[in-house]
Amino acid sequence: MIFRRKREASGLTAIVSELEDAVAARDGDRTGRAFTAVMDGVRSASDAELVPAGPRLAALLPAFPPTGPRPMLATAAGFCVERGADPAACAEPVLGGVLQDLLDALEFARRWTATGAAGDELPEPDEKNIDDVLLARLGADRHEATRLALAWCSVEEWQPPALAVLCRSVEVRRRHASAVLPACRDLAVLERHDLKCLAYALAVLDDELLIVLHRPTGTGFEVRISGIGDNFQLHTLLAHVLVGGGHVPGSTPSAESVRLATAPEPAQGRTRTVATGVFELLGPDGERIWNEGLPDDIPILEGRRLLVLDEPTYRRSWNADRFFPHLPGTAEVTRVLTADESRTWFARTSPANGSRRPS
Repeated sequence: MIFRRKREASGLTAIVSELEDAVAARDGDRTGRAFTAVMDGVRSASDAELVPAGPRLAALLPAFPPTGPRPMLATAAGFCVERGADPAACAEPVLGGVLQDLLDALEFARRWTATGAAGDELPEPDEKNIDDVLLARLGADRHEATRLALAWCSVEEWQPPALAVLCRSVEVRRRHASAVLPACRDLAVLERHDLKCLAYALAVLDDELLIVLHRPTGTGFEVRISGIGDNFQLHTLLAHVLVGGGHVPGSTPSAESVRLATAPEPAQGRTRTVATGVFELLGPDGERIWNEGLPDDIPILEGRRLLVLDEPTYRRSWNADRFFPHLPGTAEVTRVLTADESRTWFARTSPANGSRRPS
């Protein structure tokens, strides 16, 4: 939940119209007043008002002053999506804003590094650090320098509205995620921002076919996955469809852990349900695929993601709540590979895997 709700009447439609008019007139004072009214109004508006307001607020983002509180406007649009507004109608301006601030933050880092001494660390992303000395270091254009500095400081604020649209629409993820993910990962590498949730949401795979090899039995499967937020959730669902489906031996996950991974409606708060590991997840090179990672970490071999399952080296258990509460995951066995197909795929794995390769 982005905002806490208030109960007073809002008249949100009229307030949004005033903000639209103020932005169109490029009247800074009027825009500021209307913006404050909108931020107050969305907290008290009914869902019936929020549904049409979401796309209107999102549409204002490209015209909103780049040195203004654009992440907060995006957050208001994201709140509307949480209450039922169309995520696809809000996604392009919201994720366009995310991408622009990511690129501006990267440009901030590039200029800071280029103008500093060796070993000069990047500053903490705090608007209190923005002063004349910092802005001068970024270049002669003060307006541009201010925009870059604000992006550096506020980029994390784009995560809630980005997650609102990404976690509620496969269409949004397919259309926009791949364009934003590289910039998100490039900025995360600098270790000044916590962008884990954004990066995970952008990397979610939908309608992805995996080749899954089960080493102890020498069998192989084609498994289609969608909407899985991390490999804890993937692990549970693979155990559900392979062990629970009678394809391989092992302990089936509890019905509650499967429900938490797949149910359209999220759990109401954190649960105490525990899931237990059934497999060791490995890449074709024999390297471990960590539960803390993503399905996107599974290597691609000859155009297909190839995952090897082995006996677990030690007992693992974890809280069964999914990483993204509003994003249910799915996994289904679409085909059992023939014995010849399984042997062919096993032959493409590394010696580390091959040391226990079935004949």
